Amino acid sequence: MPRDLHQTPLFPVAFVGAGPGDPDLLTLKALRALQTADVVIHDRLISAEILALVGLQTRLRNAGKEGFGPSVTQSQINAMIVEEALSGARVVRLKSGDPAVFGRLDEELDALSQAGLDHTIVPGLTSASAAVAALGQSLTKRGRNTAVRLITGHDMQGYADHDWRALARDGEVAAIYMGKKAARFIQGRLLMHGANPGTPISIVENASRPDQRICVATLATLPAVLANANMTGPTLLIYGLAPRAAAHVADVALPDLQEMI
Repeated sequence: MPRDLHQTPLFPVAFVGAGPGDPDLLTLKALRALQTADVVIHDRLISAEILALVGLQTRLRNAGKEGFGPSVTQSQINAMIVEEALSGARVVRLKSGDPAVFGRLDEELDALSQAGLDHTIVPGLTSASAAVAALGQSLTKRGRNTAVRLITGHDMQGYADHDWRALARDGEVAAIYMGKKAARFIQGRLLMHGANPGTPISIVENASRPDQRICVATLATLPAVLANANMTGPTLLIYGLAPRAAAHVADVALPDLQEMI
């Protein structure tokens, strides 16, 4: 049905990628969206430095979600976005990393479509890219792996299942999002399917941020290293890669490598 010309004009909702946390890694398009928004509906993991870049008159609304923990439900988030957009506000839905990588983007787009609202998407730097940059490594390498997997440690049903047999092959590389609490499950599945217990795993907390930490583990030591590290920030597991400096230390077994800051 055509809209009444006297009704409040509606603006497309902008789904904006905030990147891994370093404000210098925001795109110019993302920055412009933040500074012209009437309201920013943001994830729990968005850094304070990025939230400080919003316009002076911009309202902030927290839509935090936490795996296996208390959260604003997805239906509540959908309703929040639709309500703000229907009021005529310029809405930015700010998501950590890239909106299209484990960001439940489709569910929120479906809610907009059902309400007759438009959208635009501003891509962001996903945390896997920031994590491997911190390691001094690349996600793909000739002669090692011609593909890389971006997988999640858990989904709506609990721990997520994957093609463990393929992941267990030598040379495979995977960035595991939300894998901290699923570490023992992931370890068990990979070992069950023949993965080498000595496969390196780099654990990157707060990738790109001033308090970034990197811990080195193997598949065999992963749960113990995570338990000892007591990481509370957003954490990514890079399966199959050690930090470049650690990987080039001669005659040192990966399980004995010390935590790197």
